[in-house]
Amino acid sequence: MDFLNSARPSPIAGTWYSDDPTRLASEMNAFIEKAHLSDDEFAGEVFGLVAPHAGHVYSGRTAGYAYRTIKGLQRDLVVIFSPFHQYHTADVVTTAFDTYVTPLGKVPVETQLLNQLNDVIPLHQVQHDPEHAIEIQIPFLQCALEGEFSLLPLMVRTRDAKQLKAIAEQLMKLIKTESFLMIASTDLSHFHSLDIAQQLDAEMLRRIKAMDGDAVLAAEREGSASACGASSVAMLLYAASRQKGSRTYILNYSTSAEVTGDTSSVVGYGAAAIYI
Repeated sequence: MDFLNSARPSPIAGTWYSDDPTRLASEMNAFIEKAHLSDDEFAGEVFGLVAPHAGHVYSGRTAGYAYRTIKGLQRDLVVIFSPFHQYHTADVVTTAFDTYVTPLGKVPVETQLLNQLNDVIPLHQVQHDPEHAIEIQIPFLQCALEGEFSLLPLMVRTRDAKQLKAIAEQLMKLIKTESFLMIASTDLSHFHSLDIAQQLDAEMLRRIKAMDGDAVLAAEREGSASACGASSVAMLLYAASRQKGSRTYILNYSTSAEVTGDTSSVVGYGAAAIYI
């Protein structure tokens, strides 16, 4: 694959989150600092996170719980799995740019690893993608992690469990010697009444906590629960399940009703952390 020697233009800075760097950093740090977790509950090393990707005003508080678990840590590589909300024929999509940019600065794309992954798993590059699900995570990472990091972005459209497991396996082989963090970017149910959304989301979070990628995909097929990034979550769980002693903690749950006051049609947001 060839990468453009330039930064991907942000389609969402100034709308989905602040385009003022001082304000953005203040908001990110506030979300993280206000997320209160019991330090005694978690043991081991953070392997991966599940974090929502709505506009920060809606899901930022919940996302803050995920990023609180990595506050002050150093990671050289961050792998983000996300959906690709627009129609595309490819199973897995990645960027054509060699850099992502937010008002807080630039983050280089790990082009060498993406090319190595492309040798065994076909990836399709996009130049003018309006996808928000990866970018919305980056300001949190820029504020939570110590030092610089590179990004390996994968926008996943396939829902085939066998294919997702194969991608997870190949990816783990490539990055096993790296200092890395994996993130599944997803919201939960969309546009149900609050009581129905809470039931659906509780079921999806139960399946995530059980680290059952197959069950996450099945819930989406059956309609027993939903997540727009179900494939992303499943791939994270498939990768994590290869690690001995891995376990998932559900950190926070909220809905858009907490911001809008509208309980008739809500979107659900969940945060989780996988430790090994």
